[in-house]
Amino acid sequence: MRSERKSEKGGWILGWSGGFIWVLILVVVQLANGNLSHALVGSALVAAAVTAINVFAPWRHPTQPYWKLMSPIYLLLFRSLAWLIWLSGGIAQLGLSRWSIFLLLPLLLPFYLAGSRRWVEGDHKES
Repeated sequence: MRSERKSEKGGWILGWSGGFIWVLILVVVQLANGNLSHALVGSALVAAAVTAINVFAPWRHPTQPYWKLMSPIYLLLFRSLAWLIWLSGGIAQLGLSRWSIFLLLPLLLPFYLAGSRRWVEGDHKES
């Protein structure tokens, strides 16, 4: 009997989706403010994120290390942050300095913790 590993699948999908929910909220805010071009860019980022979360799911590529699967999603996350900075008129307008970039370092922790792991390594061998 093969384990479906539903909890891990849910963690991947919901965890990454939660990481992009703020982009969707900003899209709604931009629409409410009548900024259609900003909302379209944000919508494209959300659509790309949803697609990447599904396309690069580790169970679809069980022999690939997680860092390779997470990289395109992280790229979209950082592009979303750049979009936020652009929307806001720059880092200074957000009340941040260039040194604030170091606050993003904890976001990269999964690369260290699970980066070399592969989905197949979580499968239990049955006797």
